[in-house]
Amino acid sequence: MTYETLDFDVRGAVAWITLNRPDRFNAMNPAMMRELFDVANRCSSNREIRAAVLTGSGDQAFCAGGDVSEFADNLESFDLLVKEMTSYLHAAASRFAWMRAPLIGAVNGVAAGAGLGLVSFCDLVVTAETASFTSAYTQIGLTPDGSSTYFLSRILGHRRAMELFLTNRVLSAAEALDWGLVNKVVAAPDLRGETEALAARLAEGPTGAYGGVKKLLQTAATDGLESQMERESRWIAEMGMSADGREGIRAFMEKRKPQFSGG
Repeated sequence: MTYETLDFDVRGAVAWITLNRPDRFNAMNPAMMRELFDVANRCSSNREIRAAVLTGSGDQAFCAGGDVSEFADNLESFDLLVKEMTSYLHAAASRFAWMRAPLIGAVNGVAAGAGLGLVSFCDLVVTAETASFTSAYTQIGLTPDGSSTYFLSRILGHRRAMELFLTNRVLSAAEALDWGLVNKVVAAPDLRGETEALAARLAEGPTGAYGGVKKLLQTAATDGLESQMERESRWIAEMGMSADGREGIRAFMEKRKPQFSGG
């Protein structure tokens, strides 16, 4: 399927999603948010996709957030516009967060506003050393969206999330790594290769177990101990009965590398 604002390409078991408005620093307009939701639906529904990558086109920006020019053109109907935009964006975030396949963020440049939200809902993040991260919402008198208050408060902790949102501090790639926002920093020319290698590795793994890990970590912050342990019991029992679980156990006993099918 062809999209207006992003590229979607499935290569083998890996889906590549590239935000493609480089002249606008990959800022999200209503069309991009609708298309991102459609892509998230496709990724979460296609069992043959076993890893996904989210990145931006060009070398300046991953995503500069919502397209502020859209806001400026619709000040009198801002509430209607932003409710429509966030409906699609938030639905996409939910699909990505709950899908089985891991989502890798490959941050190639500035991640600001809702772009920081995109980073926050990725499962793993590799970033170019030239990238930077900032909230920027309160800088223009707005509050955060795009799942950022949910995920950043869990990733960074309350104090650091509050600092980002209130001061609009800009984090370098190295600072983002130190804060725990990203997993790995690489030289800009190496970003694609590093991301491809990680995606390929995950795509060969036990996709069902990865999905179980994602779901368990989503509930860990809100469930009580006993409730969470019950979830753990149910998930490990279910995975042990799956094709990949049985293959993993057999491979361990036979001292060989498991051949996971994603089942």
